[in-house]
Amino acid sequence: MSDEYDLIVLGAGTVGENIADRAVQGGLSVAIVEHELVGGECSYWACTPSKALLRPLAARRAAKAVRGAREAVTGDVDVAEVLARRDWFVGDWSDEGQVTWLESADIALVRGHGRLSGIREVTVTEGDGAERTLRARHAVAIATGSRAAIPPIDGLAEAAPWTSRDATSANEIPGSLAIIGGGVVAVEMATVFAGLGATVTVLARTGVLGGFESFAGERVVDALREQGVDVRLDTETVRVRRDIAGVTITTGDGAEVHADEVLVATGRVPRSDDIGIEAAGLEPGRPISTDDTMRVPGVDWLYAAGDVTGRVLMTHQGKYEARAAGDGIAARATGAPVDDAPWGRHVATADHRAVPQVVFGDPEVAAVGLTEAAARDAGIDVAVVDYDLGAVAGAKLHADRYAGHARAIIDKSRDVLVGATFVGPDVAELLHAATIAIVGEVPVKRLWHAVPSYPTVSEVWLRLCEEYGRESA
Repeated sequence: MSDEYDLIVLGAGTVGENIADRAVQGGLSVAIVEHELVGGECSYWACTPSKALLRPLAARRAAKAVRGAREAVTGDVDVAEVLARRDWFVGDWSDEGQVTWLESADIALVRGHGRLSGIREVTVTEGDGAERTLRARHAVAIATGSRAAIPPIDGLAEAAPWTSRDATSANEIPGSLAIIGGGVVAVEMATVFAGLGATVTVLARTGVLGGFESFAGERVVDALREQGVDVRLDTETVRVRRDIAGVTITTGDGAEVHADEVLVATGRVPRSDDIGIEAAGLEPGRPISTDDTMRVPGVDWLYAAGDVTGRVLMTHQGKYEARAAGDGIAARATGAPVDDAPWGRHVATADHRAVPQVVFGDPEVAAVGLTEAAARDAGIDVAVVDYDLGAVAGAKLHADRYAGHARAIIDKSRDVLVGATFVGPDVAELLHAATIAIVGEVPVKRLWHAVPSYPTVSEVWLRLCEEYGRESA
């Protein structure tokens, strides 16, 4: 059986859906191929379920942080209800709603495992083993995402470790959980499972949240320890064994950690194997390199976006890349101009200069752009401006004994913000203002005129300007 479309998309996660949607809006016919659930990793096993699990814990902490409200908090969270709420947000792992959306968007869904089998050609192996060949008039886009990495630690693979998928979809809370890793998944899942009653141990080979400003990781470690989490820094895992009693983890110093379950949170690898990219001269299992229009150099009909590219492994950036790719594919297919200059309609410039990220632990960490170290490494004439968030009137009203920190990284030669990091309760809502300032390259002297409402935590922007000084702007 053969079908022809203008564009074929491999992967119907949020990135693939956005590529397809933008291309359809640009006048193209599109088929999307998916062998799992339409909506992908973020919808069912990552962003959505993890935040659904974290929010009840954060709401309880917020109430207990305010005198007059804390007296009303008389018990722990209801674990069964937390899990039930999570199940509701993921639609009980049914993609019926997402499929309905595809139909409404005029995107054809092909169920099965898709592989490139030639130039602008995809062969799909359907559930019953039958094969179906799809041909693209203009382009194929790969949005197959990533999967959890399992490092080559002695016995780890054989010990049937949890990955982030198992953690976010768990139906029971283990009595004890060991987490190997110190990144975002490690922090968020340590927060979840400690909050839901498990004894949690974090084994971090170096520090925690290593890609952020150092003070962010330090504050998160302190908070995790206050929650009863055993955080072991500079600790290498050398062996893992599972028996009827659970899991035993041996560390580099010879210590042993015993737990009911072990979660591996050591990063992700692209899903670029077994999708036939060798047909385009690419190496399976490696990230798919693209230009900023998300087109693969040297293969003018092939595009990729999201985690599979290895550019920025976050859903919001993948969707951003997808919008650029879908619009660009449609423009090229219809002969319209392609705006591929920095910050143009068809490019993903922000991947390099303004990537926002939030770690929804306790405290929250929100950052965008460059850290101090990254800015200095880039040769930027840097001013580092720090401020105690707890000293802001709005923060004091937000929570008793509010503790937090803000840092702005300013390019002195251009008088613009190039990075910002916030740590503290509910700081995620401060992040987009920083993102806009960086993307818009708003001069600091103009930021003095962006008056924050009083009394809000956003008044920290005024304080950062004051710390920097008007004479410096």
